[in-house]
Amino acid sequence: MVDNSIPRHWPKASYDPKYDPIIDAGPGHNRDHAPTYWIGTAGTSPADDGPVSSDMDADVVVIGSGYTGLSTAIHLAREHGIQAVVLEANTVAWGCSTRNGGQAQISSGRLKRSQWIQRWGTDVAKGMHAEVTEAFELFNDLIASDDIDCEPQPGGHYYIAHREKIMPSLKKECKLLNDVFGYGSRIISRDELHENHVRDMEAAGAMWEPDGTCIHAGKLAFGYVNMARRLGVKIHTGSPVMGWQTKDRVHHLRTPGGIVRAKSVALATAGYTPPGLNNRTRHRLMPILSNSMVTRPLTRAELDECGIQTRSPLTDTRTLRHYYRLLPDNRMQIGSRSAVTGRDAENGKHLDLLKKGLARKFPALEDINLDYSWWGWVDVSHDMMPRIFRPDPDQSVFYAMGYGGNGVMYSAQAGRRMAQLVAGQKDKAFELPIFTSPLPSHGILTPFRRLGQRMAYVGYYLKDEIL
Repeated sequence: MVDNSIPRHWPKASYDPKYDPIIDAGPGHNRDHAPTYWIGTAGTSPADDGPVSSDMDADVVVIGSGYTGLSTAIHLAREHGIQAVVLEANTVAWGCSTRNGGQAQISSGRLKRSQWIQRWGTDVAKGMHAEVTEAFELFNDLIASDDIDCEPQPGGHYYIAHREKIMPSLKKECKLLNDVFGYGSRIISRDELHENHVRDMEAAGAMWEPDGTCIHAGKLAFGYVNMARRLGVKIHTGSPVMGWQTKDRVHHLRTPGGIVRAKSVALATAGYTPPGLNNRTRHRLMPILSNSMVTRPLTRAELDECGIQTRSPLTDTRTLRHYYRLLPDNRMQIGSRSAVTGRDAENGKHLDLLKKGLARKFPALEDINLDYSWWGWVDVSHDMMPRIFRPDPDQSVFYAMGYGGNGVMYSAQAGRRMAQLVAGQKDKAFELPIFTSPLPSHGILTPFRRLGQRMAYVGYYLKDEIL
């Protein structure tokens, strides 16, 4: 029965800049998108199926309409003939998928290849490399489809050493990529970088990776919506899951407009996962705020001064890295860490840090006017790697999340892998550790995570800038 004390269709709500996934019970109900460059320039949002308005049955419910959720629904339909119902609390692709940096890199979490080897050994690391290589191929196939026009800008990824002391370890990582994984990365000197690629004044050099593409994050999300709906997927916005009971292996998901009964549920809520949504995901992620800004269009003189000859992804080697790029309309975008809590997100000091970071790299852009500024929550797992997993073999519940800021590309593959799990399809890749273990928990330290985060930020600053 529907709880008649709750309005079936709530009116559109304004964007909440102080939303905090650790504190708030949920992401809201029918809220507007954050005021990002992507939403401001993506055009009209594609049609969806509106809020749930009555009780219904579904074989599979996907919770979350971002990249992962939409990819899951797309691949369920395209590869397994299963029509999913997508439930979205707010507007379509409301969370990470329209707040990120628009950079597709050949990675799936925060760890480098050398760290994969340290954690799992060379054979598993090679398996992980094969997985992300396949993922990039899938991503390229998707963005080449007629449904998606996300302004791809290929050209590889530039991993830029922000201090001279980083170059030895960067060269070591580059050699490992080539010798162990057969991957064609190469080291670029400071002079070559400035002459032929980008005049980042902090750079001591860079490692270039062949796979790296910048995209328009909003147009990618809207393209996934169009593709999913063309395949018959129903996408219900303004439909937060406000209660969840499982009876006789059927999941009863309560939304304001009705109960959705499902045989299987796929969770794709990432950094916006409500703590009370499901016990298997409760406090399994550490949501981290990332701030991003976009300048006005650069003049020809500013472009020449900055020496920007690439529109590919650029990231620096800080632990709390800067990610930056030149957009197709000649605006500069840059992002990095932000506040620790949602209530502090609007504090101007975080934007000031980002402005200073841009000015260190490109002095010609000091005090440049901004056209956009926003922030969003990144789904960092406690061991810095994602999981695509079925946490309880007795329940048909699955999740895919924990990309740590590298989800633009890998979310497509994660959605495809979660669709395989839902459909019961076997794959050798499922022997890899990101498929065989749950998201780790901080256990008794959970209430102190943000204290630890603040202390870690101090340590990261000392390591990156001072020591």
